[in-house]
Amino acid sequence: MIRDTGGMVGLNFSVSFLRPDGRRLPDCGWDPILRHMDHLLSALGEDHIGFGSDFDGCTTPDVIGDATGLPRLIEALAAHGYDRRLLEKLAHGNWLALLDRSLGA
Repeated sequence: MIRDTGGMVGLNFSVSFLRPDGRRLPDCGWDPILRHMDHLLSALGEDHIGFGSDFDGCTTPDVIGDATGLPRLIEALAAHGYDRRLLEKLAHGNWLALLDRSLGA
């Protein structure tokens, strides 16, 4: 329904959601983040996903840490095979498009 109604899902950075064991340990590396993004893309398509934040008190993966780690996320996604056009959509383009749709701009 999110895809069909033009909505968005933010990639979750909370390790308790990313880790298969649900533990709040930050040493999970890139693999669960990449798997999560791959799943979101297959379920929603590339126009309905963006980076979430979750920098408001949850435990984030050591590889990201805080907002200053977002360039490392982009590098990891690029190494995983995501092209520049898709990375721009995920990083900001889809959120801006959602605002345009929502605000009628």
